[in-house]
Order: sequence, then C-alpha cells, then structure tokens
Amino acid sequence: MKVGAVVITMGNRPEELRALLDSVAKQDGDPVQVVVVGNGSPVPDVPEGVRTVELPENLGIPGGRNVGIEAFGPSGRDVDILMFLDDDGLLAHTDTAELCRKAFTEDPSLGIISFRIADPDTGVTQRRHVPRLRASDPMRSSRVTTFLGGANAVRTQVLAEVGGLPDEFFYAHEETDLAWRALDAGWMIDYRSDMVLYHPTTAPSRHAVYHRMVARNRVWLARRNLPAPLVPVYLGVWLLLTLLRRPSGPALKAWFGGFKEGWTSPCGPRRPMKWRTVWRLTRLGRPPVI
Repeated sequence: MKVGAVVITMGNRPEELRALLDSVAKQDGDPVQVVVVGNGSPVPDVPEGVRTVELPENLGIPGGRNVGIEAFGPSGRDVDILMFLDDDGLLAHTDTAELCRKAFTEDPSLGIISFRIADPDTGVTQRRHVPRLRASDPMRSSRVTTFLGGANAVRTQVLAEVGGLPDEFFYAHEETDLAWRALDAGWMIDYRSDMVLYHPTTAPSRHAVYHRMVARNRVWLARRNLPAPLVPVYLGVWLLLTLLRRPSGPALKAWFGGFKEGWTSPCGPRRPMKWRTVWRLTRLGRPPVI
C-alpha cells in the first residue's frame, strides 16, 4: 500500500519540522511521500523530494490538511494511506508506516488509526491523548470512536467516501466530525499504542481561541451529525461538564460566546447518523451523549 504524509506548518518551528521529516524519511519499506502545507506562511527549507504548498492565508487546521489531501489527487487517491502529523512531532520508531500498511491490509473494515502521543523526555502519554473514556492505561490498544488530529493515519478510501475534514471548524473537534461520518459509513477506528508520535507536553488552552472554538464547534458537531433527539442531551451534558471543571471567568465567558455562536451561525450540511451508528458508538464505549 502506498503511504503519504500531510504536515501543516505556520513556518515558526523549522528545526522541529526538519526533525519530523527526517523521522518520516527513516521509515521502513517503500518511501513515504510527503507534502508540507504552509498555512498562511512560507514553508521553511525542507529535504529534497518533499513537496510544498504555500497558502496565502491561514485556513485553519482542517482547511490546511484538506489542501494537503488534495495534493495527492482528489481525496488523496494517489496513495492508499495518509498520515497526518503535527510539525513539532517526531515518529518514535521506524516501523510506523509498515505497521499502518499491515493493519489496513489485514482489516478491510479499518478506516482510521490513532497513534499514541508521548512526551519525548518522559515518555508519558496524557489522558486527553487517549481517545476513549477509559483512558487510564494508554498502553492498551482498542477500538475507539474518534482519533488524534496530528498523529493518525487514514485510509484514503474513507476520504473518498465520506469527504474530508470540515473546513469551517478551523480548530477543534474536526477529527470527531470525520470519525462520526466514517463510523456511520461502516468504517472502524483503532487506537494503537505501538504507533508513537513524540510530542512535547502542552495544554490545548495555550491557543487564544481555544475556549470559544471548542464550544462553537461542539454545537456544530451535534447539529451536523446527531439525530435530533440527541442534540440537546449531548450539548446539555457538555455544558454541565464544562461548569463542573470550574474554568476561569474569562474562559467561561469565551466558552458561552462560542456556545451561542454555534447555534446562531451556519455549521455546514446536516447529515444525522443512523440510529444503528448510535448503538455502535455505545457498544464501543462512548455513546454520543458524552
């Protein structure tokens, strides 16, 4: 199976980007084709053979990654698998691409693989980087219902069938939107602890737009994908969880602003999942109400 990789960059981490690209070049098996997308910025110097695309403006994470997908042909059809990697990450092992080929070959229903993210200094995997509710053991691989945006591999047949990431989200929850559409189409998602991306430990709230985007896109996610009776349940649960986490006053104000925006602004096409998909999500351990 042909493997490609999409990396988006703001051009502000040239050393980390070069280290990531070197780790991709060292992968066992056939070479991985790489496209680096400059998301509203020039692309730093990259090794020979790495293709680049420079966008005149920042399209956000999903928009930038979608441009990278199309660089491999419509829906990425020039390759069979696309890895999406953060520009400040680093593939820990040289067999990741080969493990992806093996996994997708052996399981025709497998559509997406979520890698394990580990701190390069401590080896610790944060709970939020294990895409399931039972996240206490990051070394346990399992079926899951979503995936990590900057450390994953997607079968390009999935993208051809259900479409790419939602451009309008810009940042936050775009992976879950794609995951739900893939699951609704019959594909499965695996979390693999043996496929590791080293990434410095960070807090998502480091982004200035974090609280607003998380709230807005949570509403959009529900409006786009859930059966009508589940929309208020899902959003009510998340409202309660947000309040229980006791965010700061400014953070809570930004969150409620985003929550309101999610209801009052266009969210893109609505394609509610089938009830059998709701049941599948429930059997996988994460019913779409939490």
